[in-house]
Amino acid sequence: MKGTMKAIVKPNAAPGLELRTVPIPSVGPRDVLVKVTATSICGTDLHIYNWDQWSQERIKTPRIIGHEFAGDIVEVGRDVEDLSPGDFVSAESHRVCGTCYQCRTGQGHVCRRYSILGVDHDGCFAEYVAVPAASIWKNDPATSPATCSIQDPLGNAIHTALSGDIIGRTVLVSGVGVIGLCAVAVAKAAGAATIFATDVNDYRLNLAKTLGADLTYKAGRDDALGGIMGRTDGLGVDVVLEMSGVASAIKLSLTALRNGGRISLLGVPSRPIEVDLANDIIFKGLTVHGITGRRIWETWYTMRSLLASGRLDIAPLITHRFKLEEFEKGFALMQSGNCGKVVLFP
Repeated sequence: MKGTMKAIVKPNAAPGLELRTVPIPSVGPRDVLVKVTATSICGTDLHIYNWDQWSQERIKTPRIIGHEFAGDIVEVGRDVEDLSPGDFVSAESHRVCGTCYQCRTGQGHVCRRYSILGVDHDGCFAEYVAVPAASIWKNDPATSPATCSIQDPLGNAIHTALSGDIIGRTVLVSGVGVIGLCAVAVAKAAGAATIFATDVNDYRLNLAKTLGADLTYKAGRDDALGGIMGRTDGLGVDVVLEMSGVASAIKLSLTALRNGGRISLLGVPSRPIEVDLANDIIFKGLTVHGITGRRIWETWYTMRSLLASGRLDIAPLITHRFKLEEFEKGFALMQSGNCGKVVLFP
């Protein structure tokens, strides 16, 4: 398809983004072109907007950003099979090589040569996006484009929450940003007994209650450890889903976790942190899982089943909707933290 489109671009090595008119991307023999109907803002996009150290080291400008979307295929490459114009799709944002040791042993989510849509390749904050057919996921046409656009963070939460037993367990979700909020909803849908949530933001703590948290605690104000121990007969929680990456929150999580419990760590600290391995992990006999991305494609199938079952309701997570041209409003909300998921509509 020839022509031009609107796109949100990181134009140069400085804070901010621009709305530009750019050529519609061409489609390779194994690619598809998708007309974007909904695309959501991620924390990674905020890092790029702010131009922090990670972004400075990773992003090559100019770059169309964005990696979470839903839309309709309008063109397929000549070697593409099983996909057709009109298919309603999203995509796994991580492109994997398929040939390294990890990919060949079912661990493609930790591929040694992965790259990311909207980070290493032009992304989906645009009217159209070109994506390898191998990365495409067919959506249920009955599911809304807004919901389908947030499957990437939802998949992270599912991978984190379901990396061990959760049915009938007490669960602490440490940090309720968007993925933490998804984790609350997933834990609820999966049959957790009691869900605790901690964060520094009142708006998101209230949203956590809406999504299924039984008790919430604001860091720096509430006695989270006392509350958790009181509700668990002094044992501590069975499971911690650590989403914040904050040193003090990780310390609290390890202390609040019962002997023999499980902690799954998705939050990424901004700097190295000190952990008392002997007393906080080894002598407590903890299981520690490091989580990155989604298991490809296992997590996606689990996500599809949970959404189709009706037990997992993430609609309340989508709190704000804007036109693509109003992206600055969305990023301002993300900066404030007083939002759930912000979805843009080209």
